[in-house]
Amino acid sequence: MDIVIISGLSGAGKSQTAAAMEDMGYYCVDNMPVEMIPKFVDLCLATRGIYERVALVTDVRSISDFDKFFSALAEIETSGGSYRILFVTASTDVIVKRYKETRRRHPLDPDGISLENAVEKERRLMQPILQRADSVIDTSRLTIGQLNRSIYKTFSDTSEAKQLSLNFVSFGYKNGIPTDADYVFDVRFLPNPYYISNLKDKTGLDHEVQDYIFSNEVAAKFVDKVSDLLLFLIPHYIEEGRRNLLIAVGCTGGRHRSVAVAVKLTNAIVEKGYDAECFHRDSDKWTK
Repeated sequence: MDIVIISGLSGAGKSQTAAAMEDMGYYCVDNMPVEMIPKFVDLCLATRGIYERVALVTDVRSISDFDKFFSALAEIETSGGSYRILFVTASTDVIVKRYKETRRRHPLDPDGISLENAVEKERRLMQPILQRADSVIDTSRLTIGQLNRSIYKTFSDTSEAKQLSLNFVSFGYKNGIPTDADYVFDVRFLPNPYYISNLKDKTGLDHEVQDYIFSNEVAAKFVDKVSDLLLFLIPHYIEEGRRNLLIAVGCTGGRHRSVAVAVKLTNAIVEKGYDAECFHRDSDKWTK
């Protein structure tokens, strides 16, 4: 069982860290009391693999006695689990700025008297955990994407090429553009198999339709250029911590050209080692 203890300074980015780990498949629990940690781990172990990856967020709000905290961690190992501590920190001026922007109260400064002193006090209090941490992330100069990327590199055993999932979807403009698409490509400029009698009732998944479309030199060049664009962009999306990308390919009805091109693009990306899947939103909505 993989257990990550997320701790650190208030305002440093523990919640965003937990969100990133949740996207990686960890079951995350925020602000769990120290006394409950061993019992919670026992419950997870009893599920026999259902909760195999767990992240527990704990900070100055829930830790009043560090001896109890480290005793609770020792009990995890006694139960047969293993844990890693991730400490999230940031400079005092950055944390103060974040609190002023959100207008939230620091847990050690409930009356709003001295935010900077509260941050420094918490930094001193959390020193024992920092000294025991397996990983430390300083978010002072990180964007959210860069933070996500750092977390992914630290805790994922997935290769870089698998860090971004691409979904291609074919659609018909007469049914509307997919609202969640990151990129939309219009292939209505290609010859339409609908007007070929022996192809009209087929779809872009049929080899006859694909052969007809890609016998056109323009179609083949279009796929090559779009593939090159995506292969250029993918590493940059990965660097920014992006996890999913939706590319929509549209034609008039969503049955012939868009389907064939979406399949071709998907295969081109998969051949380069990236995860990609293809869906056809409107191919079954088409009527004669």
